Amino acid sequence: MAQQNRQRLALKHPSTFAQYRTLLSKDLRQEFRTKEMVTSMGIFAVLVIIVYGAALALTAQSIDIASMSGGLIWALIVFTSLTGLNRSFSHEKEQGCLEGILLVPLDRSVIYLAKATSNFIFLALVEVIAVPLFMFFFMTTVPFAPTFGMIVWPLLLGTIGMAGVGTMLATITANTRSRDVLLAVLFIPLIYPLLYACVTATTAAILGSAQWMDLYTMPLVMAAGYDVIMLLACWVLYGFAVSA
Repeated sequence: MAQQNRQRLALKHPSTFAQYRTLLSKDLRQEFRTKEMVTSMGIFAVLVIIVYGAALALTAQSIDIASMSGGLIWALIVFTSLTGLNRSFSHEKEQGCLEGILLVPLDRSVIYLAKATSNFIFLALVEVIAVPLFMFFFMTTVPFAPTFGMIVWPLLLGTIGMAGVGTMLATITANTRSRDVLLAVLFIPLIYPLLYACVTATTAAILGSAQWMDLYTMPLVMAAGYDVIMLLACWVLYGFAVSA
């Protein structure tokens, strides 16, 4: 009898992990069914690469593309992530899903964690396509340093930070009339420390110079610290932002 009572109580009050899994699976099923967010981000990334090609076509022989590659890669990622973040709450606002979710007695931070995780997954999927495309079009003649594979860690830390901060800001700007512009105005200055650290670490890994370890380790530690501080702040404050 006691076990049956516990089972009934569990059915009435699902655990935090069960709530997180349900919200995350909802976002994943919706996106993989429509493919709107990933497709728009992928197309935008390809367009940015085309613009890069036009801008660098006449100067490719006179500039060191390897020393610029870290900044170019992260500019591509930042603008692509803005495209996805602008659409991350579009279905919830258009169909009234967010209001329905807020009526459910669950911790608001679970909504943030699920949405940030889905945004991270979608952005990572686009990066898996966009970064190799950039390397193919602009760095085929550049010899890769032995440390080239270490770009994975700044890409990972940067994507986590942008997904976490971007989810918070997308929630704040979801009800504004010019949310596309407002999100960019808030997003880019706020992630500047993370962006600077990731560009430095990525460039150091690509160049692989004699001092690459110093230029790589400290920015990576900065990026990790930024992620921890900002994600905890967003976790704590998300209830106020989503209920406003």
